[in-house]
Amino acid sequence: MTDLIVRRLLVDLETPFALRWNGGDAFRSALFNALSMSFPVGEQYFIDSVRAGLKALPEEKRAAFEKEVQGFVAQEATHRRIHATFNAQLDRLGCHNTWAPRSAKRIAANAWRSVRFHVGSTAAVEHFTAILSAWIFRHPEVFEGSEPRLVTLWQWHAAEEAEHRSTAFDIFRAMDGTEDVRRQVFRIITMIFLSNLARQTIRNLWDDNSLFKWSTWRSAAQVLFSKDGMFRGNIGPWREYLAADFHPTKQAAPHAQAWLGEHSDQYVVVSGA
Repeated sequence: MTDLIVRRLLVDLETPFALRWNGGDAFRSALFNALSMSFPVGEQYFIDSVRAGLKALPEEKRAAFEKEVQGFVAQEATHRRIHATFNAQLDRLGCHNTWAPRSAKRIAANAWRSVRFHVGSTAAVEHFTAILSAWIFRHPEVFEGSEPRLVTLWQWHAAEEAEHRSTAFDIFRAMDGTEDVRRQVFRIITMIFLSNLARQTIRNLWDDNSLFKWSTWRSAAQVLFSKDGMFRGNIGPWREYLAADFHPTKQAAPHAQAWLGEHSDQYVVVSGA
């Protein structure tokens, strides 16, 4: 089991920032703004799913996960709160968040599904955030020209996602979730996640009046489809989830732990190991 440390980030998000906060680049800003817009609703869903999964475990299994789930919930609740503050700035800048209400409706419409399905869905999304986390640390230039406080926000979030990447996965297996269900749910989540990310990014670019500019799509091609771009460079890690012997810890995350160790002045430890 994993002992998860809960941290309070020492970053000012009340001071306004520009719509193109990411180095003045319209596409990079719109892409990460889209991700942030999904987090408050998504993080709450992960919390609810993992809590329900823990409750559904037999007592003899539950005890082994209780402390880890407590840390998972606290980390995700902190992410939810921080990104709600970030998103409030986006609201003031005239951005329209269509992803969050769409996700809330989808979650409500699927409330009838089994706890195992929801835990499996959480594990699937956590795989996306884990490989995105690794990619961010491989490519610090994706935030080139950004304010240090905003770079810290994204790198801190990425590091903690790497820390708790196994929690939902392990609970799914402890619930006797099958490999067929795990793969099926992952494929569903892939389509939903990527389509929503694309839709919200496009909406953000529309709100920024940069959707039809050549510079926007030149940046998109570089960020997404260059040799180790966010999409092209993560096809391999994405496929690994489908392997029968896959476990999140097989994808190492040394950069995340290194960042947490080197930037301890950017947060206060609230609880944990």
